Amino acid sequence: MWGQQYGKDGDVEAARGALYPMMMEPPELRWSFIRKVYSILLVQLLCTVAVAAVVVTVHPIANFFVTTSAGLGLYIFIVILPFIVLCPMYYYYQKHPINFILLGLFTVSLSMAIGIICAFTSGKVILEAAILTTVVVVSLTVYTFWAASRGKDFSFLGPFLFAAVIALIVFGLIQMLFPMGRITTMIYGCIAALVFAAYIVYDTDNLIKRYSYDEYIWAAVSLYLDIINLFQMLLLVFRAAES
Repeated sequence: MWGQQYGKDGDVEAARGALYPMMMEPPELRWSFIRKVYSILLVQLLCTVAVAAVVVTVHPIANFFVTTSAGLGLYIFIVILPFIVLCPMYYYYQKHPINFILLGLFTVSLSMAIGIICAFTSGKVILEAAILTTVVVVSLTVYTFWAASRGKDFSFLGPFLFAAVIALIVFGLIQMLFPMGRITTMIYGCIAALVFAAYIVYDTDNLIKRYSYDEYIWAAVSLYLDIINLFQMLLLVFRAAES
């Protein structure tokens, strides 16, 4: 599929061909790393779906966060907690099992925040955003592996994407202070969705070529955040379009 020479049993990881041109490492080691990262990512996404489903279906949970001052304070803490957890995760990403404990806390807290957002969104909008997110993620992942096998490099996107995220954050803060209407919200969501779609390509390219074997936690977190942010932006667009 990606220009690999398969082994006798059709095992991609046993292939002798390079995963991308000028590859200096054994392909089976990189494939093993990729499989490990996507296994962690799959568990994170399944956890997010499960936690969000509980929050959406058990109505007292969502009502607690919006009808009580304690719930509002807890919600703010849940939103901030993933960013707090990223700090110790930076220092302990190589230390097992602390790295997985921190990763679990990061995933569950972010899943709770997503669940609360979905609890006040129609099922139609959630389904539309989830389907489109899945299609975009799978398509861009396949494309990036294909492009990498043909020598394309996406590292140049890094500075542009970083600048784009800063601009999105600043504009988002302005939007919170001075709401600009439904059309502006839809435009913002569409642009943000494109940015995070580009991040999927960029981080997948890094996964293939640049992450070291002990950076599987960071690789999984990067892709997980790309997918979650893409889903949130599509959710924003569909909600604005529905209103």
